[in-house]
Amino acid sequence: MARINLRPWREERRAERQKQFVTAIVGVVILSGGLGFLWHQNVVGQVEYQNSRNSYLTSEMAKLDKQIAEIRELRKRRDELLSRMRVIQDLQGKRPVIVRVFDEVVRTLPDGVHYQSMVQKGATLQIKGIAEANSRIATLMRNLESSDWFDSPVLTSVKALQSDPSQSSFELSVKQVTPDDGEKEGGKR
Repeated sequence: MARINLRPWREERRAERQKQFVTAIVGVVILSGGLGFLWHQNVVGQVEYQNSRNSYLTSEMAKLDKQIAEIRELRKRRDELLSRMRVIQDLQGKRPVIVRVFDEVVRTLPDGVHYQSMVQKGATLQIKGIAEANSRIATLMRNLESSDWFDSPVLTSVKALQSDPSQSSFELSVKQVTPDDGEKEGGKR
């Protein structure tokens, strides 16, 4: 029989397979390293993109907050201007009323009566004065009652003057109304 030695062939084959195995492992390591690097780069890119979006949103929110503050300030100014306009319109509208009230105060004043002071609190006019006789005060009260601009006169006090007992000091209050208000409330015409 012939003697054949198969060992060197087997060893060569084993060495060849081991070389292929090492090459395959090195290839898998390189491929997995490359895939890992690509995955890492992708994640880093996504994080940077999200951070840029977040910074953009933050800057836009800051701009909007600033605009909201400006809008609030403008609304506050607008409300102040509107309230000033209302006050001015009220004053403009009441200007003829005030003139008419003073005119009516003079018209209702009978002879022998002198006013010392007038104070207006809301719609009430408080009058202090001096009259030559109590009948003059009664005439003043009737004149105020018959006026379209005054309503409900109330005599608070009547005192004789110490310096001249023939004269009396008086205090009265009367409600101021405008003729339109008096008609709406069922007052006189």
